[in-house]
Amino acid sequence: MSSSKTILLVDDSATSRLLHRTLISQKTGYEVICVADGAQALRVIATKIPDLILMDVMMPFIDGLEVCRRIRQDERTRKVPVILLTFRTGTNSVKLGFESGCNEYLKKPVEENQLLQVLSTYLAQK
Repeated sequence: MSSSKTILLVDDSATSRLLHRTLISQKTGYEVICVADGAQALRVIATKIPDLILMDVMMPFIDGLEVCRRIRQDERTRKVPVILLTFRTGTNSVKLGFESGCNEYLKKPVEENQLLQVLSTYLAQK
């Protein structure tokens, strides 16, 4: 078996982090690194580039859109898939999400199968 993929899970909600980390770990075996805000996410990315980033939009310090923009501006992380996962689902919010550079924009609460399918789609390509 090839080495496990790493997912960086960024969400200021401890409940969301626990729920998604448990689901992903149990169903996929991927390693999940959890952080609570965008500033922490950028610190982790500086030392270990994940295979995929699953990130909330509304967070303290640096929101998910700004983190996504910074990831896209960095040569080392430009191609890392970023999945935004948020309660913000208005047309303008979705537009801003894709303009920030995300690969997918998923609505919370996300169906388990939908989330696993999206992760599989992006991680199978790597």
